[in-house]
Amino acid sequence: MAVETKEYRAEAKFQRVSPQKARLVLDLIKGRGVQEALETAAFTKKRIAPVIHKLLTSALDNAKYVAGEEGIDLDVDNLYVKQALANDGPRLKRIRPAPMGRAYRYQRRLTHIVLSVAERQTNGSGLVTTVEEPAPAAAKKATKKKAGKA
Repeated sequence: MAVETKEYRAEAKFQRVSPQKARLVLDLIKGRGVQEALETAAFTKKRIAPVIHKLLTSALDNAKYVAGEEGIDLDVDNLYVKQALANDGPRLKRIRPAPMGRAYRYQRRLTHIVLSVAERQTNGSGLVTTVEEPAPAAAKKATKKKAGKA
């Protein structure tokens, strides 16, 4: 019986940064707890980091709002960054002057950033952990016989 966890997401579209540069910051926060991810985004020295911090705050606010509207018991301390994507947006084609009256074309890349947070699954058993049984005795006897022959 699998319990379905709800995802809460936020998007920032048409950001003036290449997806490759945005992924550098997103990879730092992916899979981390929300509080740790907010701190990481706040102290990262990349131009896109404040945008990602704002986006993560928005996803957290969305989670609080939707949980309140639907009457879901949400533990904010148990939220983590489930998904962090930087997809290609449209490209702006630009022209740069070049020597001898020529022109070089280049592209300004745009990014669509998607962040989703979800509540971490906890085992219903609380603090109890299960320990696996040691290997069966038959396997131990087989290894002793092989060692004795050598």
